[in-house]
Amino acid sequence: MKKYNVAVVGATGLVGRTILKVMEERRFPVGTLVCLASKKSAGEVLKYEDREIVVKELDENSFDEEIDIAFFSAGGSISEKYAPIAASKGVVVVDNSSVFRMNEQVPLVVPEVNGEDAFSNKGVIANPNCSTIQCMLPLKAIMDNYGIKRVVYSSYQSVSGSGTKGLRDLDEGLSEFYPFPIQNNVLPHIDVFLENGYTKEEMKMIEETRKILHAPELKVTATTVRVPVRFAHSVSVNLELEKDFQVEDVKRILSEFPGVVVKDDPDHKLYPMPIDAEGRDEVFVGRIRRDFSLEHGLNIWVVADNIRKGAATNAVQIGELLAKRGI
Repeated sequence: MKKYNVAVVGATGLVGRTILKVMEERRFPVGTLVCLASKKSAGEVLKYEDREIVVKELDENSFDEEIDIAFFSAGGSISEKYAPIAASKGVVVVDNSSVFRMNEQVPLVVPEVNGEDAFSNKGVIANPNCSTIQCMLPLKAIMDNYGIKRVVYSSYQSVSGSGTKGLRDLDEGLSEFYPFPIQNNVLPHIDVFLENGYTKEEMKMIEETRKILHAPELKVTATTVRVPVRFAHSVSVNLELEKDFQVEDVKRILSEFPGVVVKDDPDHKLYPMPIDAEGRDEVFVGRIRRDFSLEHGLNIWVVADNIRKGAATNAVQIGELLAKRGI
């Protein structure tokens, strides 16, 4: 396979380091590798396979050298400024921030769900929100077979979704990043509150679900909650389907969908937990059962590592799609 020159922006951060790790694990066809970060991190040495990569400071000239794909994971303000610069120089940007996700000109991609959308890019492809990504796989499988009228999300999101500052608050019992302690506590508050009473995180899940599933009129609501778990998000998903179903058929359909692992055996207390998903790329689904309170109602429980499938792995998978098509 042809090799591609790759840049990782935000290479020293939690997601950036994981992108490098995932690329190495999945044997991404890397030619030249450029690691970019802030002035503070410039000069740091990162290892990739048998290489030692010296981190360079990101600036407006960083993409003058020949780069094919750039994975951005350095925050929204960095993406907003530098992704267009990279794209203008022929680089395909896979961006982890929320800046471009709802831009109509930018595809929002989960490869197992709407991978073909990636090829309509005009230089930038958006990586969805972590909690959205993991829900898209089971929802796509269910929607294709039964149709979906309404989605109700209740998320239980780990502190690593806030990066190293969130992890530090939990590990050291602080409340420096979060407004209240996260140890022995849950915070029904992720990102800023909006005028409609929802948080920005909740609106991300609502709007991104509609865009990825190509269902702009789909009824979706969400409550997102931060919990004292280091890695892996859990989401309770309540669905109203358009057609009736048999629970065993739903389990089979989900188990056959790429990237999904069904763990559902109540008799043996088998169900997905964050501790099982940490460090894994699969999306785990369990507690699959009928919701008797409404016609064609279904409950599922979805767990995945938010730093891997919820960010780094999904981004690398998008890169793999591009590489297989020769960009």
